[in-house]
Amino acid sequence: MRFPLAAAAAALFLSSAAAEAGPISRACMASDRKASSTQLCGCIQQVANRTLTGSDQRLAAKIMRKPQMAQDIKMSKSGTQKVFWERYKAFGATASQSCS
Repeated sequence: MRFPLAAAAAALFLSSAAAEAGPISRACMASDRKASSTQLCGCIQQVANRTLTGSDQRLAAKIMRKPQMAQDIKMSKSGTQKVFWERYKAFGATASQSCS
């Protein structure tokens, strides 16, 4: 009886740790911003998990590493990038509200 309980606890821990170690969290932790912390970056990742698809998260992580990409995407005439930009703005607003 103990083993299944321990296995369930380990699975829960690993799934929450994996959620915090997504592409947004990794890019946040790698950034040179003084305010970045495990707690803040984990919170931002949790918001990303709720609001962005996996491919959106990977693109958002690239934006965190190369901020010029944000301007390029924002100014793009591509319909796909315009739709992404709207989701990205909503993500940013939600993360700002939830994680500050």
